[in-house]
Amino acid sequence: MTDKTANTMWGGRFAAGPDAIMEAINASIGFDQRMAAQDIAGSRAHAAMLGAVGIISPNDADTIREGLLTVLSEIEGGTFQFSTALEDIHMNVEARLKEVIGEPAGRLHTGRSRNDQVATDFKLWVRDQFDAAESGLLALIDALLAQAEAGADWVMPGFTHLQTAQPVTWGHHMMAYVEMLGRDLSRVRDARARMNESPLGAAALAGTSFPIDRDMTAQALGFDRPAANSLDAVSDRDFALEFLGVASICAMHLSRFAEELVIWSSAQFRFVTLSDRFSTGSSIMPQKKNPDAAELIRAKVGRIMGANVGLMMVMKGLPLAYSKDMQEDKEQVFDAADNWMLALAAMEGMVRDMTANRESLAAAAGAGFSTATDLADWLVRVLGMPFRDAHHVTGSLVAMAEAKGCDLPDLTLSDMQSVHGDITNAVFDVLGVQNSVNSRMSYGGTAPAQVRAQAERWRELLK
Repeated sequence: MTDKTANTMWGGRFAAGPDAIMEAINASIGFDQRMAAQDIAGSRAHAAMLGAVGIISPNDADTIREGLLTVLSEIEGGTFQFSTALEDIHMNVEARLKEVIGEPAGRLHTGRSRNDQVATDFKLWVRDQFDAAESGLLALIDALLAQAEAGADWVMPGFTHLQTAQPVTWGHHMMAYVEMLGRDLSRVRDARARMNESPLGAAALAGTSFPIDRDMTAQALGFDRPAANSLDAVSDRDFALEFLGVASICAMHLSRFAEELVIWSSAQFRFVTLSDRFSTGSSIMPQKKNPDAAELIRAKVGRIMGANVGLMMVMKGLPLAYSKDMQEDKEQVFDAADNWMLALAAMEGMVRDMTANRESLAAAAGAGFSTATDLADWLVRVLGMPFRDAHHVTGSLVAMAEAKGCDLPDLTLSDMQSVHGDITNAVFDVLGVQNSVNSRMSYGGTAPAQVRAQAERWRELLK
């Protein structure tokens, strides 16, 4: 299509086409063509409404709707010729529609503006991404639940400050991420429900004098209701910001898990073995098996959070209603969505394929004086000692074991009684890591019974 064709889309206001620089900065078709399906869906709903209320003839409405399907098939088939001279997906579609059906195409834009059109398209696209994120989260949670159920009683070290703290179970650690991602799932659903109002019919900013039926178009497009204020409808990008906010939090959770997988799969830990499908080798070191998928997931949060900050900066100083600045909303959201979906899919694949090395986990669980808290608790519970005193006695026994080069269960009873004479042989019942985790029966604790109960609860929630 030529500049002359583009000018006719605007009417007679501009006698000459924009120069190359203006065309380049003004055009968005290079990226907003991704919204072609949403744009055509919105136009088909709008045309059906115009015909139903008598603003255009039913015949014209049907012709427009059929012509739009032809345009969509060309786009999906890869034969559609996009033009930067026509700026965006809306004008490209409308121009091609006129070539396909002729004069009736000019009636499509009655009672609407590109302002409400782009807001509608973008909302529909983001809504689809929320649905995709929900599916990705559900699949990942299911994979984590399978790991938790398989290893509900496998002991491993729990860490604080990346230092051995107390024994936990593999299942308990997996369930921690289920809880995190469950909150992400809740945020996805909550944000999707809040955004589900239709901007279509708000027109440029003030509504329209045509007797349109906004409830009809909202229902046709799966919205709960029309947006209640036309100024807000065309200027709102909260839905995109919420999408990026939810994506940023979730990507941060994925990054934390990815960091653990990088550490756990190292030769120094050997807690997990990642499958070959999600690992790579080294070009010069034949022994290497690099957790590249985890490392790349760890990096995705930078791009996603960067998009969040970027769009916030675009929107922060804009007066109502629409400003061309808002054309800068889409590329960042598109990139963030692509990377979020990829990270979710890659993490699900890694979790399903990874193997927990039970023997390495158990050996590490018993090292580093991980049952010291159990010893202190026993002194309080059995001997009636104030916890601060018990903490001091336990610290002295840890120092003794460290000096002897052994762990707490390896101390003799006489060793322990040299620090506190009332300690009995019963103390050894709490010093094993399996006894330790089995005793943590408080709600949400690491005891295998608690892990299985929480996994069952999540299975019910997700039905």
